[in-house]
Amino acid sequence: MKKTLMAGLITAMFVPAASAFEAFTVKDIRVEGIQRTEAGTVFGYLPVKVGDTLTDDKAAAAIKALFATGFFKDVRIEIDRGTLVVLVEERPAIASVNFSGIKAFDKDQLKKGLREVGLAESRIFDRALLEKAEQELKRQYLSQGHYAVQITTTVTPLERNRIGLNFSVDEGEIAKIKQINIVGASAFKEAELQDLFVLRTPGWLTWYTRNDQYSKQKLAGDIETLRSWYLDRGYLEFSIESTQVSISKDKQDIYITINLTEGQKYTVSSVKMAGELLLPEAELAKLLTIKAGETFSREKLTESTKAISERLGNEGYAFANVNAVPELDKVKQQVAFTVLLDPGRRVYVRRINVTGNTRTRDEVIRREMRQMESAWYDGDKINKSRSRVDRLGYFDEVTVETPAVTGTTDQVDLAINVKERPTGSMMIGAGFSSTEKFTLSGSVQQQNLFGSGKHIGVGLNTSKSNQVYSFSYTDPYYTVDGISRGFDVYKRNTNTSSLTVGTYGSSSLGGGVRYGLPISDDDTVNFGLSFDSTKLDVTALSPQRYQDYVTTQGANNTTLLTTAGWGRDTLDSRIYPTRGLSHRVGGEMALPGGKLRYYRATYQHQRFIPVGRKYTLALNAEVGVANGMGSKPLPFFKNFYAGGVSSVRGYEGNALGPVDAATQERLGGNRKAVGSAEFLIPMPGMGLDKSMRLGVFFDMGQVWGVGEKLKLGELRYATGISATWNSPMGPLKFSVASPLNDKTTDKVQRMQFQMGSTF
Repeated sequence: MKKTLMAGLITAMFVPAASAFEAFTVKDIRVEGIQRTEAGTVFGYLPVKVGDTLTDDKAAAAIKALFATGFFKDVRIEIDRGTLVVLVEERPAIASVNFSGIKAFDKDQLKKGLREVGLAESRIFDRALLEKAEQELKRQYLSQGHYAVQITTTVTPLERNRIGLNFSVDEGEIAKIKQINIVGASAFKEAELQDLFVLRTPGWLTWYTRNDQYSKQKLAGDIETLRSWYLDRGYLEFSIESTQVSISKDKQDIYITINLTEGQKYTVSSVKMAGELLLPEAELAKLLTIKAGETFSREKLTESTKAISERLGNEGYAFANVNAVPELDKVKQQVAFTVLLDPGRRVYVRRINVTGNTRTRDEVIRREMRQMESAWYDGDKINKSRSRVDRLGYFDEVTVETPAVTGTTDQVDLAINVKERPTGSMMIGAGFSSTEKFTLSGSVQQQNLFGSGKHIGVGLNTSKSNQVYSFSYTDPYYTVDGISRGFDVYKRNTNTSSLTVGTYGSSSLGGGVRYGLPISDDDTVNFGLSFDSTKLDVTALSPQRYQDYVTTQGANNTTLLTTAGWGRDTLDSRIYPTRGLSHRVGGEMALPGGKLRYYRATYQHQRFIPVGRKYTLALNAEVGVANGMGSKPLPFFKNFYAGGVSSVRGYEGNALGPVDAATQERLGGNRKAVGSAEFLIPMPGMGLDKSMRLGVFFDMGQVWGVGEKLKLGELRYATGISATWNSPMGPLKFSVASPLNDKTTDKVQRMQFQMGSTF
């Protein structure tokens, strides 16, 4: 006869004394009710073994242990003639997890997230976890603006004590910002203040930026932008009183209301310095951009204290405190500042740590460091180090931090964190006009070969007009001192019959070696030596001067060429420059020993000038001059050309300059002048993101031939708009230009673009 001892742990705790049993020795153990769980698993968790003496306490502990596994929703223990019978009722297992109606999230990622919290196929089903997953999924939808989302979870029983889970989601429409109200503004128009915000009502680009969707983080940033706007214009007592965000009943429209108090506009009455002045006060005073008599500007005040702090940092005082203490005169609406200086202790850099580089080797970054380990902290050298790493072009982002070394008062570490970008590129250039043909060219380059910092390039062009097979290799640190060395090999076949330039054919084979010698952190001298063999082919359709050149100089030409140049680069970034300049002076000369004798010299100047925080003025100028040497003329295939997407936009590539009277083809020239001014702005709706920029440009340029008088009145001008985007697929440039003084013989190309892919 069986006697029930317990039906669950709670029953065992309150069972009457009359139901208790006498302790007995367990002769055998039998498990009943299991379907998926192995009997050995139950025995493993059961604290009672054959031969043990079973008591009320041990029976209660056994039930508690089996419940704790989470495998069972009911556990009972019975005695059958000395045999301990364990009766269990298993929890169902999850057979499948499915989603329907989900578009905003990746289903595989959702399954991965559920698996991490215990809801996955073959796992034991727990309804508490299911409810938790529902709430988290709903929270994710709310964070994306789906305030009308409805989530229905269905639990379907299956055979063998299994269940199927299905999350059915009605996402609804994404709620959009219907209106942004700024209450309390009188000094500035409400529309002007709304333009400062990243958040905005739906517009032509918000489908991409999603800035018409409410975000708590974006709103906090916009409020800080609004605060800065007022504080930079004298409103020292400006404050945000309250912010309300409400949603319509249908959960489709969001209304944002910001209540502010402007306060009075203040002017600066005086600025003086106090504290420990380690440097002459006159020198520190020059760093103050905020002056007495001006309207108060928090930006200028911050710039002033930052400049003084950085100047002290250059002397090794990394933890210098520079604070401006205001003294308000509310009657006169004036404010006086006392700048207090506390330089603290002089510190040195203990160690340089590099993080974020998964492909690029540490040494490639470390060799750009100008701040040395175990040397005194120098703010200028640290900034120079960051700029040099950024100018490598291998990284989208370079950040520098100087955390203090724990347990010390005079040591910091220099932490360089980089975010790598694809450094391989496949470039394609193209142009199109309604009257001219479609043109195409390309190249493949890898600027950071195997993370070593070495450059390799392969040029492949199999078009009808220009067949090029080239290979180049550069080691920027051929020596530890930073001397670079490179090699170039090429084979080029040219047939210009389908282009705008004069018709001729050529076949060239050559190669050379080049070196670069750094003479300062920003200046490099280059020199090289190469050999070229070119065979020319002219026909009766070629310009007469081309035919005359071959007749007098011959079709086969060899050149022993030497090159030299100097460059200075202080740009803050190679990818997204916003400040700094670049100079390039280069020359080449054909030496005795080859058939050709000539020289070519070029100079290029680029400058990027920041205009406020968002805008950049980009200036570019390039000039070139060439001529023959001795009794030799300048080879016509060494002429300069201008026009095109990278020269003077609005005109077809190589279309400016002298024209052959008989063929109307472009001949190029021995002198060139090209210039441009472009005002760059962030793409509307993209905030301060520089990967996508619009531009308004003005280009000019011209080419003059041998013997022609250089007349600035012959310069061609064009203006237009441009767009650049460093897209995930690669860099993209697009321009629409309108020539301002084109002649009837000019070849106009109003729309041009250049695109490439990265890897």
